Amino acid sequence: MTPATRIVFIGDSITDAGRDREDPASLGDGYVSLLAPELTAGGATVRNLGIAGNRAVDLAARWDDELMPTEPDLLTVYVGVNDMWRRFDRDDPTSAEDFEARLRPLLERVVAVHRPRLVLMEPFFLPVVPEQTAWLEDLDGKRAVVRALAAEFGAELVPLHEVFTAAAAEHPVAALAPDGVHPTPLGSRLIADAWRAAAFISDSR
Repeated sequence: MTPATRIVFIGDSITDAGRDREDPASLGDGYVSLLAPELTAGGATVRNLGIAGNRAVDLAARWDDELMPTEPDLLTVYVGVNDMWRRFDRDDPTSAEDFEARLRPLLERVVAVHRPRLVLMEPFFLPVVPEQTAWLEDLDGKRAVVRALAAEFGAELVPLHEVFTAAAAEHPVAALAPDGVHPTPLGSRLIADAWRAAAFISDSR
């Protein structure tokens, strides 16, 4: 992997993973904490800026104050599932167009100023009850936005929906993410492995 001294992860609860937000060194107990030992082995610093419940609009509200000062060399952005979920639990939808309109300027700003390597994480969801299968249509729009932005910005894409859908063919959903979103330790390992496979791909270029 290209050396990166400042590695930053930003997103929602899956990135947050219970971190202590008063401690900049806290990484939570999710996929970021699984990746950190190898990322810091060469002297890099790792920051976790995930906040549970965040949508793209929430990232936009804290991007300049929290993300930009970290001056990332390698930046991972993982958002989208709450933009889907709020439609169904709070009647507060985010269209794919609005999701893109909020996320694109954030990437534009950080690239213009800091020029980090970008890793974009595709949001995933595993329906737990039959009626949630219909939710996937909403998520598809967010997934398409993330994929399109990854291509546009030359970012590495982590295809998590594909990863978890494939894993659900071999494991009960409860073993991966009991509510369809928040990963178990096994689920966190899947995310870490998928991130590693995508982010380290530049080694062979």
